[in-house]
Amino acid sequence: MKKITQLICVLLTVASMNAQQEKGIMGYTNWLNNWTEFKPNKVDYGEANQILAGNISVNTKLLKRNIYVLQGNVYVTNNAVLTIEPGTVIIGDFETKGTLVVTKGAQLVADGLETDPIVFTSNRSMKKAGDWGGIVVLGDAPINKFGNVGSYNLDLDPTLTTYGGDNVASNSGVLRFVRIEFAGKKVKGADTFNGLTLAGVGNKTILENIMVSYAGGDSFGVLGGDLNATKFVSYKSVNDDFKFSQGVQCRFFNSLAVRSSYFSSTKDGSRCMEVRSFEKKSETDFTKKQTLVVASNITMVNDSENINADIQAGLVKEAVYIAEGASLEMKRSVISGFSPAVLLDSKTEINDANLKKIKFEEMYFNLCNGNIFTEYNSNNEDLESWYGNSIFFNVYSKSDNKETFIDIFNPKKPDFRLQLGKITASSGK
Repeated sequence: MKKITQLICVLLTVASMNAQQEKGIMGYTNWLNNWTEFKPNKVDYGEANQILAGNISVNTKLLKRNIYVLQGNVYVTNNAVLTIEPGTVIIGDFETKGTLVVTKGAQLVADGLETDPIVFTSNRSMKKAGDWGGIVVLGDAPINKFGNVGSYNLDLDPTLTTYGGDNVASNSGVLRFVRIEFAGKKVKGADTFNGLTLAGVGNKTILENIMVSYAGGDSFGVLGGDLNATKFVSYKSVNDDFKFSQGVQCRFFNSLAVRSSYFSSTKDGSRCMEVRSFEKKSETDFTKKQTLVVASNITMVNDSENINADIQAGLVKEAVYIAEGASLEMKRSVISGFSPAVLLDSKTEINDANLKKIKFEEMYFNLCNGNIFTEYNSNNEDLESWYGNSIFFNVYSKSDNKETFIDIFNPKKPDFRLQLGKITASSGK
């Protein structure tokens, strides 16, 4: 690895003294309590008594006392604000594949409470991933496509689904204490919707305490924009848990992804976190910022009774994938039960410049079949040695999930934080 020795010397001079800080999701209390639901198929939300359909072109408020059915593609247009009271339930219609689209300039204010979250779910008696569309929020913050404009149409109205612009501080509203369940419809001949799509969203948008469960596509899809995201929970999505692309600049904190060997897909492009700068080079303006995700206190865990057997059976892939040109800086995070923990695009040259853009520090790698590899490369000793250097304070462990996390299999009060003392077991290589 050319010039890596020199780079180690540089990093030694700036090595942090924070090696013993808490890794993975954190909080003095279990912040998953009250508002999350890890068995949404067991919940009876009641029958809808109001229909939500067509375009919402004036300021509108949804009330907790009603249960709404989301029919077809519903657009918030004309710079209108859709406000949703805490505790309100919105049911996505299976027959019409209900989808909520907040167009550029409009706002969604879904500001729930810890004890009274806002819930979007399916209206089927036997709920499954992909029962309805999902939530799409479109803003006018920068993206790295030519002309600073993208279109998220799938089967949506192309005149209402443009996003991108020059307003880094644009405000698309508030999503806080919100659950999105069984979304992610498949569009014939196209792609799959995400549970929550954030396209060109600016940093004045509040995004906190959002849980996406059993998404047919990605749980969270972020296309460009400039945003802060905290306390996101992705539970057993079919595709990616967190996908970042199109030059997004994202500060991502204190969040959780739980995958299942038997539910989450192992097809190409399905992992906990995917960080890309583009989908198509021909559409990308490389004079603009490329994707940068700065993440800390993230937990990514494969919920399995026998992770080694699942890895041998080919049911488990990498947790994190970093594509050509993208940057990821991850600290104080946990990756448990993957093969390997991190995979770099084969087009990413292992050199000083790229190693400065792809950082892993104070990590806890547990029960992984390899830690940081390059795609299609059988010899990853250089990368393993680089990120295993003691200056990064990374920890490697082979502890069972039940021993590693607090109450991980308690469905009423799950807590995916590391148990006290585990992170000091063995740092470095």
